[in-house]
Amino acid sequence: MTTPEHSTSRSKFSPAPEIEEAGLRTSAPYIDVDQLKAENLYLTLDKVNFPRQGALFMNSTLLRPIFVAAIVISFVVTSHVPLISAQSRPQKPDAASGSGKKNRRPSEEELKAAEEAKKRADEEKKRLEEEKNTVTEDTVERIETKIVTLETVVVNKKTQQVITGLSKANFAIFEDGIKQEIANFATPEAPITVSLVVEYSKWSEIFGRAAGGNFEPGTMEVIRPVAYFLSNFIKAPNDFASVIAFDMRPTPITDFTNDPARLRQTIDVLLRNRPAFRENNLFDAIKFALVGGRGDSVVLENSKQEKSDYAGMSRLSAKRKAVILVASGIDTFSRTNYDEARRIIQEAGVPIYVISTGNLFYKKYEQYLSPMDAIDGSPGRLTFLQAQNAMNTFAKESGGMHFPMTFEGEIPAYLNSINALMRNQYSLSYDVNQNHPPGSKHKLQVKVDVDGDGIYDEKAYVVQHRPYYIAPGGEKGKKDRKK
Repeated sequence: MTTPEHSTSRSKFSPAPEIEEAGLRTSAPYIDVDQLKAENLYLTLDKVNFPRQGALFMNSTLLRPIFVAAIVISFVVTSHVPLISAQSRPQKPDAASGSGKKNRRPSEEELKAAEEAKKRADEEKKRLEEEKNTVTEDTVERIETKIVTLETVVVNKKTQQVITGLSKANFAIFEDGIKQEIANFATPEAPITVSLVVEYSKWSEIFGRAAGGNFEPGTMEVIRPVAYFLSNFIKAPNDFASVIAFDMRPTPITDFTNDPARLRQTIDVLLRNRPAFRENNLFDAIKFALVGGRGDSVVLENSKQEKSDYAGMSRLSAKRKAVILVASGIDTFSRTNYDEARRIIQEAGVPIYVISTGNLFYKKYEQYLSPMDAIDGSPGRLTFLQAQNAMNTFAKESGGMHFPMTFEGEIPAYLNSINALMRNQYSLSYDVNQNHPPGSKHKLQVKVDVDGDGIYDEKAYVVQHRPYYIAPGGEKGKKDRKK
């Protein structure tokens, strides 16, 4: 029988089963553990009673401290292992063994460091290669040379016949009176590249109708020379032509082409349309044709872009290039003034062949014109004279020729002469070794000895070429190229 003070339920520390089987159930020991709190690391034991009889039990005085100590030690060991693991610092993983994973993903810092190291190595290799290939010559002074090219035409004064068949020995070039050595020489009869610049404004329509009558549109006066030249003198596959029409601004009708169908389309565009403005911005159109810049997109290309960039004639590498200007010579509101236009022409070195359409109107109505411009803007005699003077200057300073039209029947003869002059240009060039100040202007002169007797034939022949050379640089030249 169990005593009333013993609990009927077995405690956490109950007698061993073999003791119960030995018939000692009534006196079997028990352990009543009232409180056991692991978080506070202590253990409270209420009663521990050991039987006094039986061979299986030890003396209670000896067993109590041993048993308590064993419990405490086991509890402390099991509770401190996770604490030690949790508080220990993370350790670096051991180096991979032979059977472990060897290809670890590099970090971002390592990748950057490797990239910088590779870059430094490449730069050092490049530097060493440059040093290896560099040849140092302390006694040699490098001199940059500028080649000046002159497109030259020789014409007989009496017959106005273009002289062909000359050689390098027949020419001499002088810069500021000093003879220069001819570095390059090219014979005539080469393909041509020409840009036709046409005045297409209401003034050209008025001048043409007044001069030619009311039987055809006034614009035919400027369209007819363009159509004649494109139809008769541009031959595929080596010749190229472009057409620029201008009023208040230049508008390319076609870019350089030798396609007969495209050339016919260009003429059709000029015939089908009518001028919209009275302004004649001639100087701006000349600058656009020679230097290039940003302008209206080419009409026949049907571009979605309103504006496009263009390279001027001065930047083309063609051997025979020129500008044919068909205009009255009157300028109204150009942003480029007369002096700037002259400077651009002198720097470009491209011959300009001028057909003055306004001259026909002036010759016919000179006596009816007022000396000065009228209130409505109609040009007076002084304006026409200034226009003729400007056309003469542009043709002369570019190395071209001026053809003041006095009646329409002259157009075929004028265009034949222009074609002959362009195709029979002698291309002469020399090296500029002197240190010319930037923007400085130098006089050029080409003399010819046709018969080879050692005497220049200045009285019998005219040598057409540009008369000036302007050294690269200078503030004015920079401004012109930026505009």
